[in-house]
Amino acid sequence: MIEIIIYAFLAVSITFNILGSLSLHRFPDVYTRLHGATKCTTFGTIFAVFAVVLHSIWQLRETNDPKYLQMALHSMVALIALMLTNPTGAHAIAKAAHLSGSKPAKAVIDAYELRARGEVQ
Repeated sequence: MIEIIIYAFLAVSITFNILGSLSLHRFPDVYTRLHGATKCTTFGTIFAVFAVVLHSIWQLRETNDPKYLQMALHSMVALIALMLTNPTGAHAIAKAAHLSGSKPAKAVIDAYELRARGEVQ
């Protein structure tokens, strides 16, 4: 039963990571590509870490080998690091793209530009 849940977590992870990869190819501008890739890969990585942690806990119960606890803890630390750096990096890339003159595709109002010019508060 545990193996089925692990495989389901991995399937969800692979699916979302593939969707994130496709968003880099299909979306029209840097902002939507960044959004699709960031959201999908973050969600996919969460499920991959869930699979690793579940597998580690299951193996720890079976073998009493502390390396599995270490693997689970390292995976959780990596997930926390990813969840902190992914949105920060995406914001920095989006702001740099905007400052370099890359305009959003099909945007009606660019509120960031209006605020920069002082037209909106």
